[in-house]
Amino acid sequence: MFTSVNSRAASAYKRVSADTGVSTADPHQLVGMLFDGLMQSLNAARGAMERKEIEAKGQAIGKAVRILEEGLKGGLNMAQGGDLAKNLNGLYGYAVQRLTLANLRNDRALVTEVIGLVEPLADSWKQIRGAAAVPPATGLGA
Repeated sequence: MFTSVNSRAASAYKRVSADTGVSTADPHQLVGMLFDGLMQSLNAARGAMERKEIEAKGQAIGKAVRILEEGLKGGLNMAQGGDLAKNLNGLYGYAVQRLTLANLRNDRALVTEVIGLVEPLADSWKQIRGAAAVPPATGLGA
């Protein structure tokens, strides 16, 4: 019924830390945070399925679907994104369909399929930031 002071303090700290991270992040970091949250939710869903925790599975899949629909898909610029935006839109839509079916059938393989589709994108997104931080070699010397 009641939570300990330490538990409440830790929870409050976690909320403030997340809020601060989001409010100070640039667009690239925000997408990275969405990918991180998506991967955490997908892994949580898979774990909940293994443990037969139906409510936790539903919450994790619901969170993953919201991240896909409202965050990643909603952030696409369809007018200027060209084929890349169209392809990502299709991929995110497919992932949502597979997760909906995974939830309905309690099918871990479908969640694993979505992880296999999204994980390379998430990893590539992280590498983009690293590559952008390294200045290109010009051959002109320092």
